[in-house]
Amino acid sequence: MSEESLASPARSFAAGFLSPFSAGRFLFRHPALLRFVLIPFFINTAVFAGAVWAGLRFFSTTVIHYIPQGDGWYWVLLTYLLWLAAVLLTMVLVFFGFSVVGNLIAAPFNDLLSERTEELLTARAADEPFDLRRFAHDAWRTLVEEAKKILVFLIGMGFLVILNLLPVAGTLLYAVLSIAWTVAFLAIEYTGYIAGRKRLGFAAQRRYLLGRTLQMCGFGCGLLCLLAIPFLQFLCIPLGVVAATRLWCADPPSAGETGAPR
Repeated sequence: MSEESLASPARSFAAGFLSPFSAGRFLFRHPALLRFVLIPFFINTAVFAGAVWAGLRFFSTTVIHYIPQGDGWYWVLLTYLLWLAAVLLTMVLVFFGFSVVGNLIAAPFNDLLSERTEELLTARAADEPFDLRRFAHDAWRTLVEEAKKILVFLIGMGFLVILNLLPVAGTLLYAVLSIAWTVAFLAIEYTGYIAGRKRLGFAAQRRYLLGRTLQMCGFGCGLLCLLAIPFLQFLCIPLGVVAATRLWCADPPSAGETGAPR
């Protein structure tokens, strides 16, 4: 295999991976977009603070009562291990609680952010002028679709958790598959805003994603890295929306992918 053929998949993955980070520069070059970021940002900050408070309260009043105590060295070791597991469990509960609520709150603003980003990239205004009734209808549709996707994601994660019951290989399988499932979900989640506005169903969106597998894997991995960086979780949602819209506009789906007649 030639160096060029090897480099092309690598470039595709790298372009997807770096897209959420370059989306930050795009946002600051177009400050008019920041209003669609700041409103859900402040709301989600309050939600995150509430989630952290609830998580700490849950940990301090409920979880620690189930941690056994003892005087032997093995009890001390077990206590430390259980404390670590309890802290990680509380962090996971807080993270997923915030992610679910935060995405639902930001969904209508994300739709507008994606629309305005596309207008800047294509130099074309929206086909329909702003209408409050249409906005309310689209916001409700977006919330419903968002709730469905999050439910599917949580159900999938629930099934994957069962893998931990398998001896030895179960935990490794769960670690690998849960990351892959999260990466796939993130790609579906953020390309869904522009796909929904184009009135494309999930089948067309799936064809679009599969036609750009490496790029979308890189995109999902980039978002996953952002989610792992403290305090950048707040910016992950708008950066993902802008990045997905830019990737879509740079390489729009073909007629075959959208199902349109040729």
